[in-house]
Amino acid sequence: MDYSQRRREQAKRTEQAILRAAVELLRRNQFDKVSVRDICREAGITTGAFYHHFKSKEEMLLRGFAPLDTYMEELLEEHREEPPGRRLWFILSGYAAFMENMGWELVGRYYQQRLNRPDGRSIDSSRFTFRAMRECLVEAKQSGELPGGLAAEWVADFLFRHFRGVVIDWILHQGSYPLYPKLEQDYLFFQGVFQGEEEKGNN
Repeated sequence: MDYSQRRREQAKRTEQAILRAAVELLRRNQFDKVSVRDICREAGITTGAFYHHFKSKEEMLLRGFAPLDTYMEELLEEHREEPPGRRLWFILSGYAAFMENMGWELVGRYYQQRLNRPDGRSIDSSRFTFRAMRECLVEAKQSGELPGGLAAEWVADFLFRHFRGVVIDWILHQGSYPLYPKLEQDYLFFQGVFQGEEEKGNN
């Protein structure tokens, strides 16, 4: 590994340390009560190192949900031989587990920042989580599990939007109920709808 590669690896580790420290602090304290200095102390870095990676605490928050894709990659690696419908459930249940681990207040602050800085896109289709969902649905369509009249891209977008709405409802209720059973109930409902459409098309 040459010098530039070592620098990139070091920068990546520092950024991850900042994000881990911030998440840990923000799960226990309100966003406005946690300072950049607090985050740096928790991460064991200088404030200069923080501002080398992030312009502000708000920018850090927006980028702080990138670990969702890493979490999903590691989760699906263990289940890559599962059939598409089963892998799709692992994506949705993993999504619920990640959000619950972050806590409703921190997730709510993230969406608040997103609303204050809209980028005009509902979903970034290049992200691993969305691509993995779309790949499951493409396979499901090829195997006949998804009705032929439904495009896998559309269904992936629909499911992503719906389950994001479930998370926002959970935030509005201040995390007063667990996400996992709610997502499972909705997933089983949609699964029944899709199977019903398939049966209707065969008659």
